[in-house]
Amino acid sequence: MATLKTNTLTGTSTAGSIAVTGEGNSTTTNLQQGLCKAWINLNGSGTIATRDSFNIATITDNGTGDYAWTITNDLANANYAGVAVGTEFAANSGSAPDIINVKNIAAGGFAAEAHEADNNNYDMVLLIATAHGDLA
Repeated sequence: MATLKTNTLTGTSTAGSIAVTGEGNSTTTNLQQGLCKAWINLNGSGTIATRDSFNIATITDNGTGDYAWTITNDLANANYAGVAVGTEFAANSGSAPDIINVKNIAAGGFAAEAHEADNNNYDMVLLIATAHGDLA
C-alpha cells in the first residue's frame, strides 16, 4: 500500500476543483462540494457552550431551546444545506424533541429551535448542526 503525504491538493485543470471517482468507477464527485463547511456540537442546557466545532465563530442563546451561531468563513449565499439534530431535552431527560426547526439561514450562519408537538420550546442537552454548501 502506498502512502501519499501532502499539505495541499490542487486540481490540474482548475486549482479549486478535484474530482474523486466514486464507487463502481462510473461517476465522479467534486471533492470540495462534498466537504462539510461548518459544524457544531452544542450543549444547549443552562449556560450554553460549544463542546467542539469547525468554522463557527460565535454561539447565541436566543431563549429556551432557541440557538444561533455565526460562521467564521461565510458560505457563498443562503442556498446551502443547514441541518440540525438533537437528543434529550434538559428539563425532561430521556425525551427527544419532536421538531427541530432550522431557521434564519444566511451566508454567515443559521439558527435552530427545538420543541415538542405542543409547540413548547425546550433546552437541549445535545444539539449538532452542520452546513454543507459553497464557501464565499
